[in-house]
Amino acid sequence: MLTRRQFAWHTKMGLAAMVGLQACSMEESTGGYEQAVQSTWRHGLLDVRDKTQLGRELVRYATLAPSSHNTQCWKFRLSPDAVMILPDLSRRCPAVDPDDHHLWVSLGCAAENLVQAASAHGLKSQVNFDRLGNDVKLVFDPTTAVVSPLFQAIPQRQCTRAPYDGKALSNAELTLLQQVAAAPGVELKLLTERSEIEKTLEYVIQGNTAQMNDPAFVSELKAWLRFSSRDAVRSGDGLYAASSGNPSLPAWLGSPMFDLVFKPTNENDKYAKQLRSSAGVAVFAAESADAAHWFEVGRYYQRFALQATTLGVRNAFVNQPVEVASLRPQFAHAIGLGPRRTDLVVRFGRGPLMPYSLRRPLQAVIV
Repeated sequence: MLTRRQFAWHTKMGLAAMVGLQACSMEESTGGYEQAVQSTWRHGLLDVRDKTQLGRELVRYATLAPSSHNTQCWKFRLSPDAVMILPDLSRRCPAVDPDDHHLWVSLGCAAENLVQAASAHGLKSQVNFDRLGNDVKLVFDPTTAVVSPLFQAIPQRQCTRAPYDGKALSNAELTLLQQVAAAPGVELKLLTERSEIEKTLEYVIQGNTAQMNDPAFVSELKAWLRFSSRDAVRSGDGLYAASSGNPSLPAWLGSPMFDLVFKPTNENDKYAKQLRSSAGVAVFAAESADAAHWFEVGRYYQRFALQATTLGVRNAFVNQPVEVASLRPQFAHAIGLGPRRTDLVVRFGRGPLMPYSLRRPLQAVIV
């Protein structure tokens, strides 16, 4: 039996669905989104001999990395034997990421994709982080091409914002995930006990509630939402509604519906279902809280995500315990990390493939 609140919720969503179905029928019939996905999430040619073309191809793989709110907060500068990765500060998210932590993690993810792609194209990468200039330079030397499983997984990887199947991973799978993300200065802690997942959920709900009661956070998040496939294709960035399991609606309807249904109770219930359906939670922590170490966290999270993809395992961020500064030290102590700053909280497990996010064209990111 539905409660009064549940009845009102289902009534609102039913009305929205009926209006949205009619409004979206013309938009979705064009196939523009599907074409954009196929053009974006693909492997390219491995035999690329022109250095300029090769550099652009490596950058394309780099842009398939995740970024906070899918802001794609990076720029790339090409030279004959190197690629420089620069932060795009115009795409910062000051409400959710006031110290640019997620920005540098995102650049680390892009760099790891680039390293894997370079290896597949016969180039060995030397990654140099300039602590003074806060930029990254990848210098290449010729080597024997190695097409690794991690490289093969790049176009299949996604942050899957959906419930998983609740089944545990094998010890062998957990060992692979632990080993691939092992790095000096970065610690990965896998939480697979139900009590550990419930403890994480407590902090996710606390953090989510705090964020949703912050008008600046809500306004920033909404600015990066793409309610329809047409808007997602047009911008090439942001969080496409369907990627999170929400209906694809035109902006004139999606925006007011967001205001109507984006409430702490609804979102906390969603996160509870998602976390309790997960096989575990991966927590990344660096030994120092600075841009260089955050960049390294991004690199090794990306290796974790690509390895998970090779195993048919999905993952998604639940970063509320590290985004709300007051909760961060409490969470670290609660899961046994002591005084370290926790950098990323990631749930993982087997689940469905969701619609992919999109990427901006190369001319928008190469400077």
